[in-house]
Amino acid sequence: MQGPPLAPSTAQPVPARLWASLREAIVGTQQDFTEGALGRAILLLAVPMVMEMAMESLFTIVDVLWVARLGADAVAAVGVVDSLVTLIFAVAMGLSVATTAIVARRIGEKDPAAGATAAVQAIALGIVVAALLGVVLGALAPALLRLMGASPEVVSVGTGFARVMLSANVTIMLLFLINAVFRGAGDAAIAMRTLWLANFINLVLDPCLIFGLGPFPRLGLTGAAVATSIGRGIGVAYQLWVLGRGRGRIVIRSAQIRPQAAVMLNLLRLSLGGMFQILVASASWLGLVRILAHFGSAALAGYTIALRIIIFAILPSWGMSNAAATLVGQNLGARKPERAERAAWLTGFYNMCFLGGVGALFIVFAEPLIGIFTHDPAVVPIGVDCLRFVSYGYLFYAYGMVMVQSFNGAGDTVTPTLINLACYWLWQIPLAFGLSRLLGLGPRGVFLAITISESTIAVVGMLAFRRGRWKERKV
Repeated sequence: MQGPPLAPSTAQPVPARLWASLREAIVGTQQDFTEGALGRAILLLAVPMVMEMAMESLFTIVDVLWVARLGADAVAAVGVVDSLVTLIFAVAMGLSVATTAIVARRIGEKDPAAGATAAVQAIALGIVVAALLGVVLGALAPALLRLMGASPEVVSVGTGFARVMLSANVTIMLLFLINAVFRGAGDAAIAMRTLWLANFINLVLDPCLIFGLGPFPRLGLTGAAVATSIGRGIGVAYQLWVLGRGRGRIVIRSAQIRPQAAVMLNLLRLSLGGMFQILVASASWLGLVRILAHFGSAALAGYTIALRIIIFAILPSWGMSNAAATLVGQNLGARKPERAERAAWLTGFYNMCFLGGVGALFIVFAEPLIGIFTHDPAVVPIGVDCLRFVSYGYLFYAYGMVMVQSFNGAGDTVTPTLINLACYWLWQIPLAFGLSRLLGLGPRGVFLAITISESTIAVVGMLAFRRGRWKERKV
């Protein structure tokens, strides 16, 4: 017997659903990330976060492309100053880790007003810290370059660049902090637009101020720092406008702009763990630069160029890891720890697929990629070695980054700090010195130490995450 005719399917075909989700991710979404399919939640968060970091990656590549025209000393100066700026990044990222964890937890608890209060305290704290760092580091710029082992030529070329970058660090601090608020709330598209705006202005101003194009003064390497500071400053102004206008989940009202000791202390408690976690890693990278400086400007220049290419892949991958932090924080706030754990492992798998493919390309095409930036016969082989050796560990890094961000999203900054302390200071630095200096491998020994230690961090991080103690953290 023939049954009634079937109703026509209203389900969209897979490509149409995917396109609709991609559009929603870029435009902005009101999705509740504690409900629904995890795959779609990861997509809605990860796409704008990856695109945000992709723009940052593009900037790092284009920036060093312009700087490379000024010579190896200029590139080496950028490498040394970048290592110093990582100390500021460490503080900014430490504050950001705490901010994301608290805001995400409050959003998961359906209390956006408390999230806005945490955001205000984070911004105030960031301004105070940035002002203190700017005064001290800006005044000590030449001495810091010499302390890092830079040659007199590098110090001469890089002093102005260092002073501007270190003195104007408030733009770095606030850009990180306020985007951490947006990410924790699930407003990843707003964070993406902020960084795109800041870096677009930076990309336009970079050649103008370095080479004196049109009406702009020729500032050389210092022009790159001025362009960066202007771009980031405009990005911060846009962030504050969005927070005040109420375009996202977090809205700051004038009544909330006042100190709140309990919220500030909670933020500081989590931030100190996050800062130390990043400082441990940053200090290790400073140590690597110091070891490489023994082999001359060519080694530093090759490392700097390769590192910018590496960051081109790492930053989008880090963006995907940030999606895990938001999902873990919000789902713990909603009292769904099992969903938080599934989100972390699934994001790690997606990250591994992405970063593994990029790593394979870097290994195969290392020489032509380095050749885009320099043809210096002393620099190219070192850059190629660095790019290949570091890329060998990309499959491990993918999971390692997601595990670290998942701990942080849960408010557990202690576990990744202990892992970093052991794997960087007690493992990476001695290994890099031993391989490069004692065994005579030169710069290759440093690059091999990076691969081994970062892979170790990933394995230890996954084992610690499986134990599940992060689920018990109170934020």
